[in-house]
Amino acid sequence: MKEGLTEVVRSQHTEQFSILIPTWNSLEYLKLCLSGLRKYSHFYNQIIVFINEGADGTTEWLQTQTDIDYVHAAENKGVCFAVNACRSLAKHDYLVYMNDDMIPCPDWDKYLAEEITRLNTPYFYLSATLIEPKQLNNPNYVAIIRDFGTSPENFQEEALIASFAELKKPDWQGSSWPPSVVHKKIWDLVGGFSIEFSPGMYSDPDFSMKLWQLGVRIFKGIGQSKVYHFGSRSTKRIRHNKGSRMFLNKWGLTSRTFYSQILELGKPWTKPYPDQIKLSTGARIRNKLKRIIQSIN
Repeated sequence: MKEGLTEVVRSQHTEQFSILIPTWNSLEYLKLCLSGLRKYSHFYNQIIVFINEGADGTTEWLQTQTDIDYVHAAENKGVCFAVNACRSLAKHDYLVYMNDDMIPCPDWDKYLAEEITRLNTPYFYLSATLIEPKQLNNPNYVAIIRDFGTSPENFQEEALIASFAELKKPDWQGSSWPPSVVHKKIWDLVGGFSIEFSPGMYSDPDFSMKLWQLGVRIFKGIGQSKVYHFGSRSTKRIRHNKGSRMFLNKWGLTSRTFYSQILELGKPWTKPYPDQIKLSTGARIRNKLKRIIQSIN
């Protein structure tokens, strides 16, 4: 047991992935997520849940689920701390970060494992492709839009399973958010998720930028690996950190520039990125102005 944390490890003989899932008083979502992982995963994966608070009975329920490992904190530690704490219990080489409001479709993990075998290098960052009920107003948005429900109460699981294979999405550039998979060696080299971004806003692009700085040039979304996502439930309940400002101060450019100019997020996959990418003149000017304005403010 670490300071202030309770760790429980019970899983045995698991196979391909260690799946890290932060949860914060979202038991009904978590139950659906874990049910989907049990029913629709190709492999018998290790599942590690980080319980933030657990005031809704999450801890008591997980105590009865003997195939799930978990870490419990009495207060909300945020996503960054949570996934790092889960990492310490991981048994496998490949770490999957998944949110508790996601339900995997059949063989989601098989397609990721097949891609890892083809790549034959630990220097990658892969994401499954999300299916979501509505389009977000975000220029960096990548998802298949089809409404199978917006909460556990109206989730249409049978319709999703009957239809998901018909929802086509080519492999895409710019993997940068969950469900995502990275080799534990790469995770450890960059130190996992950055705690300074707690409770978690802009921690995804920051993690991707750390991988870029390390030398990772394969950021690939896998079209056949599909996961249904209800949509950012926890982020609606927290006070957000000033993630965009933090990212700009840390890296000298905006996350939007990183996604659009370097990772080219959402474009069809072609090949790994070159070692050096030169920003457009317009992007360099805009980022310089943003840094000046931020230094004044």
